[in-house]
Amino acid sequence: MRLYGYWRSSATYRVRIALALKKLAYEYSAINLLKNEQQSPDYLLISPQGLVPTLIDANGARLNQSLAIIEYLEEAYPDPPLLPVSPTGRARARAIAAAIACEAQPFGNLRIMNYLKDEAGLADEARRAFLNRWVGGALKAVDRMARETAGRFCVGDAPTLADVFVVPQLATARRFSVDIDECATLLAIEENCARLEAFQRARPENQPDAVKS
Repeated sequence: MRLYGYWRSSATYRVRIALALKKLAYEYSAINLLKNEQQSPDYLLISPQGLVPTLIDANGARLNQSLAIIEYLEEAYPDPPLLPVSPTGRARARAIAAAIACEAQPFGNLRIMNYLKDEAGLADEARRAFLNRWVGGALKAVDRMARETAGRFCVGDAPTLADVFVVPQLATARRFSVDIDECATLLAIEENCARLEAFQRARPENQPDAVKS
């Protein structure tokens, strides 16, 4: 398998966590979003949207969108599972993942940030307020969801799809100075995830294309 991604992309981060939890080997091709490499003709051949991540599976199939990629990994490589056993547990894990993917992550996307700065002309303070309202608000809602389902992790005592989505979003929130102090449940879950080798290996700063500060 080959993963195309960017070290600081939260969507790529999700897929790295899933691959690490399932102990799946893969090769990595870095796509530098700051250099707009995602819009190169060669990359658009494998990712028509010009987005990361893209996964090329062992049979050469091209897979896009992090949620679809992770669902594919779950179906193709079910052990260890990233979804709970019960239908209710599965639905709750998927709901948390969807809330992150649909209600939080898009507002901090690089394309959106560039538009707000370059096209809409929003100053730094206005962009921070925008992110706090929408990303911060979404994370507070996810925190309320997790209170009803959490054990050591978002849904019970084993990492699931929900944790795979929550941890990268918290990292992005910090990068943009979004206030997450009220997300006590998510922060406790994040600490438990951080103790697992799979989450450690997937961290952005541990990737070969990471920019060292």
